[in-house]
Amino acid sequence: MSTDYRVGHSAEPGAQRDLAADTESADTPWSDEAEKREAIVADALHGSRLDKAVVAMAGEFSRNHLQGLIESGHVWVDGRSVTTSSRKVMAGQRVAVELIPTAQSQAFRPEPVPLDIVFEDAQLLVLNKPAGLVVHPAAGNWSGTVLNGLLAHHNSAALLPRAGIVHRLDKDTSGLMVVGKTLQAMTALVRAIAAREVHREYLAIAHGVLEKKKLRIEAPIARDPQSRIRMAVLASGKSATTDVERLGHTDEFSALRCTLHTGRTHQIRVHLASRGHPLVADAIYGGAAALGMQRQALHATRLALTHPADGTALEFRAVPPADFDAAWNQIVACS
Repeated sequence: MSTDYRVGHSAEPGAQRDLAADTESADTPWSDEAEKREAIVADALHGSRLDKAVVAMAGEFSRNHLQGLIESGHVWVDGRSVTTSSRKVMAGQRVAVELIPTAQSQAFRPEPVPLDIVFEDAQLLVLNKPAGLVVHPAAGNWSGTVLNGLLAHHNSAALLPRAGIVHRLDKDTSGLMVVGKTLQAMTALVRAIAAREVHREYLAIAHGVLEKKKLRIEAPIARDPQSRIRMAVLASGKSATTDVERLGHTDEFSALRCTLHTGRTHQIRVHLASRGHPLVADAIYGGAAALGMQRQALHATRLALTHPADGTALEFRAVPPADFDAAWNQIVACS
């Protein structure tokens, strides 16, 4: 017998330098957290751009990051702040730089991110993720993620790849996701997902009316060659299978239950859009805001799996959040 859970709303400094090292302090407003470096411009760099000179001092950082430090006032030439990367430097000038860490380097640290934990034991935990919360740090979202919250929630998360995250939900998708708390549990969960032994069921609201009440979409998915933020159905992609069932509809919208058999990035969104039924408010794939939804209308409502340690069958259900629930009821009430 399965256990059924239901939840409601709810540096080391770089070694290579072309500038002569100088340890004397300059009159610069250093922050306490940043590393401070200074150097005298060597003859070989006379007439070079300032950003080239700074790269010579801190080659372990990207040029883009160092240009950003210059433009934000973290570089000084002969004690004066210079904010233009193309400014020419002269031999003998003293260049000072305050090396603020990149956002990426600071991403994997504990933060007090609220986590709606619906189940937890020594091996795993299950979250009900709200829409708007990013799961894993990435460009534009280097902090305040589920991963940061997990690192703060339990010490062993720091010892695990991705803090134990074995699958992700998109930022604007709400609902259930499972996380491993030990390496053994994480490995078992990854294998179970790959073997299609973890059952993941979603509710979705799409534009238009599906031609059939039940539909299986089998179409390979890969990165869209025209846009790095999109995925697309492409023959060169990885196999992907989604079962779709229409639970209600109006003349303009369909209320759907979608079951994943694979876990490709944006799978449900891409599969439905490829059939001419993008999710409501999913602007990336052609969906327009409607029914009060301002984010993609997708909710991970059911998660079923076998416990990686004792083999117990676990099942979790999450009621959709208020925005989704209101939109959903506008459709099913008319069906």
